[in-house]
Amino acid sequence: MNELKVYEVLDKLNIKYKKQTHKAVFTCMEADVLITDFKGVKSKSLFLTNKKKNYYYLVIMDSIKNLNMDELANKLNESRLSFASPERLDKELGLESGYVSIFGLLNNTSKNITVIFDKDIIDEELITFNPNINTATIEISMKDMFAFINYINFEYIILKL
Repeated sequence: MNELKVYEVLDKLNIKYKKQTHKAVFTCMEADVLITDFKGVKSKSLFLTNKKKNYYYLVIMDSIKNLNMDELANKLNESRLSFASPERLDKELGLESGYVSIFGLLNNTSKNITVIFDKDIIDEELITFNPNINTATIEISMKDMFAFINYINFEYIILKL
């Protein structure tokens, strides 16, 4: 059902996308091996929480890049960041580990997540995400990705990660 919701919103916004189905993957490295026809930046989506576990961050970056979480915590004026638990991931995004995607924001009604984009990817023309399922990948334009974020009314920031 999560996957269908993604396509419904993309169609409603007239966002064009390419879809590729594949075997189930649980990491970006697994997906990157299978997705060879897409030209866009292959994204990694990380769901993080602050020390108090009362606020969340969805970090979008190139799948081959590593995140320095201490450095990001400092930039966000947080004492510490960590990966959110599978229970929090399910509660806040309605997703399971290995399925984290920007499209999970469709399931977050409390709007307690800030989206963080790595500055290094925002000038790319195309970007890939899973459509809330780990057996498919879709590619959309970066412009359309921001149109999606604005449509669902989430705050986002762009940082050098």
